Amino acid sequence: MDELVLQTKGLTKKFGKKIVVNDLSLNIRKGDIYGFIGPNGAGKTTVMKVILGLLFPNGGEVKLFGENQNLKNLRRVGSLIESPGLYGNCSAFENMKRFAILSGGTDAQIHEILDLVGLKDATYKKVKTFSLGMKQRLGIAVALLGDPELLVLDEPVNGLDPMGMKMVRDIILRVNQERGVTFFISSHLLGELEKISTRYGIIQYGVLTEEISAEKLAQKCRKSILLTCSEPEKAAKIITEQMQIPEIYIKEHTLNIIADIARSAEINTKLVSEGIAVSELTVMSVSYEDYFLQKMGPVNV
Repeated sequence: MDELVLQTKGLTKKFGKKIVVNDLSLNIRKGDIYGFIGPNGAGKTTVMKVILGLLFPNGGEVKLFGENQNLKNLRRVGSLIESPGLYGNCSAFENMKRFAILSGGTDAQIHEILDLVGLKDATYKKVKTFSLGMKQRLGIAVALLGDPELLVLDEPVNGLDPMGMKMVRDIILRVNQERGVTFFISSHLLGELEKISTRYGIIQYGVLTEEISAEKLAQKCRKSILLTCSEPEKAAKIITEQMQIPEIYIKEHTLNIIADIARSAEINTKLVSEGIAVSELTVMSVSYEDYFLQKMGPVNV
């Protein structure tokens, strides 16, 4: 079994009488880039704050690296929640030095991290002159102090332009692949998460509606050919044996054929030549957005 870096069981958080996180149980394995997806107000930031010990839960438990949450294992976690708290009149290097007092890190390590996040040329520039994207990357650099094994990032690309988003994505992938750091990333921007995530947790109204791997999600969202015909069993045999398309699902007179949609005309022609009457043929697909919206359910505006 893969090693669990972060696990919650029955996590619940209330503000007054309002339940913001409701009986939430999630599992993040070592090496994951875990995309925590949900609309604004779904409870993502609250979950992260509870995990980091910034808020106390009303129920449930949090385990880090196989142990109950405590100060010792929280030191193995880096984080960037909401916007980075930086000193505008200080340089990037001076900001890093200030945070290194708490998290650890030598001057050499600070320079290495600033290079890693693409801020080498801005090492001694004042942060108040930085763009939003540069500030976000500096926030990630601060989170990397102390060589964390788990990095918790709350909406790290929110408000960034496409180039800024790409730079943050590239940093996440590089740190994950080169340093083996596990990521727990929240976002309401599905298009960004699907470019990097290995697993997903879907949250709505504080409830975790599903956990799913990127591979299983890709399978659920792949395109297929839906074909209604007179002799479905015979048609399935022809398609499987003569056209080498093995994955076919039959429901009454309808075949769900998992194949390249470009072969739909070829399949139709073949069946008609074998004397099978095809009454309907359509291409079916579920986009990632459609899938997540279905799992999240209606959103109150």
